[in-house]
Amino acid sequence: MDKKFFHEFIERGLVKNNRDNTPKARHEEMPLPEKPYNPQAPIIKLTDPDILENPDVGFLELVECRSSIRSYTNEPFTINELSYLLWCTQGVKQMLSDRVTQRNVPSAGSRHAFETYLFIDKVEGLKPGLYRFLAIGHVLQPVDTSDDVKERMHSCFNKVKMFEDAAITFIWAANMPRMEYTFGGRALQYLYIDAGHVCQNLYLAAYTIKAGVCAVGHFHDYEINEALGLDGENDFVVYAAHVGKV
Repeated sequence: MDKKFFHEFIERGLVKNNRDNTPKARHEEMPLPEKPYNPQAPIIKLTDPDILENPDVGFLELVECRSSIRSYTNEPFTINELSYLLWCTQGVKQMLSDRVTQRNVPSAGSRHAFETYLFIDKVEGLKPGLYRFLAIGHVLQPVDTSDDVKERMHSCFNKVKMFEDAAITFIWAANMPRMEYTFGGRALQYLYIDAGHVCQNLYLAAYTIKAGVCAVGHFHDYEINEALGLDGENDFVVYAAHVGKV
């Protein structure tokens, strides 16, 4: 590791250097808790979280059996199962204000800086393609369902076979200003910690519906950001996970 880069990263993130040097400290307006979406694009309703089935799995079994699964069957997920996984990973339990959400995962300062994108290949009733999860409304919005989108997504991933076989690939993109608002130069450190919270919930939730997950940290940054229409600076992918039935 470049020691100079490491020390600069740590220095930039020191609490004492950020306490009075953040948008929040300067009383600037807090960013929205969800990026704007295209109001002209269709919205796909997901199963209401209040009526999702609660699988009966013991906590110790859940923890002990958590593992990375890299091979999947061709069995598709139901829309209910997809809704369940999304609710467990980024579900909004309540709006604390019009700018702050409380969700099913912890986040530094309750900033919840992630937008969830999905490459859906095997979900009943949904055309394969890229989708965005709009967490506040608990709905999906298609991003790209053109016939060649899966082929174009190949360049985003290092291990293409897992992407090919997965029923769903979760992709978590950080909105940097949302985290920087409270933490300034320390924001990047918290983003990657928060990503771990989200993905662990996916692992545990997937096990309860006989599905497997493999987290993906090795992807091609420029290609995946471009595929999702992200600028790579204010918005960028930090983590992904392939999911399939086992």
